[in-house]
Amino acid sequence: MKRVLVTAMCATITITSFSIGASNVDAATPKSEALIQSGQKYLGVPYRLGAPSGATYAFDCSSFTQYLFKKNGVSLPRTSAAQAKAGTGVAKGYISMGDLVFFNTNGRSISHVGVYAGKNKMLHTSSSKGVVLSDMNTNYWNNRYVTARRVLN
Repeated sequence: MKRVLVTAMCATITITSFSIGASNVDAATPKSEALIQSGQKYLGVPYRLGAPSGATYAFDCSSFTQYLFKKNGVSLPRTSAAQAKAGTGVAKGYISMGDLVFFNTNGRSISHVGVYAGKNKMLHTSSSKGVVLSDMNTNYWNNRYVTARRVLN
């Protein structure tokens, strides 16, 4: 009997610790789902460094996020570094669909931005493939991750 009680108590503590530490990763709202759906319509659109704001024939990373969010009612600055100051910071364990995710790809500072699409994927631009959905759980992105920001209400 004592062994059963100890086992049950350990199981309860373990389950409780998991639920207390549970995060809101991948949490989606109708707004964030609409944002990702509208962004996926641009999959394959070519990459062009310095693509003009509002253009849809080509994007760089920050022109893509700026355009996508503007289309969904949120105004963002033009560059990834400036976008990294918008909204509110989000701890990596609490990133939700629609959050902006930022990376240091140039070895100096924030130089890339994408939109978290859930399930460890981000919607962003690739210089070789244009607008793509990429797995953030790779060594490349993990080693370059800087921060995330929430700009959707």
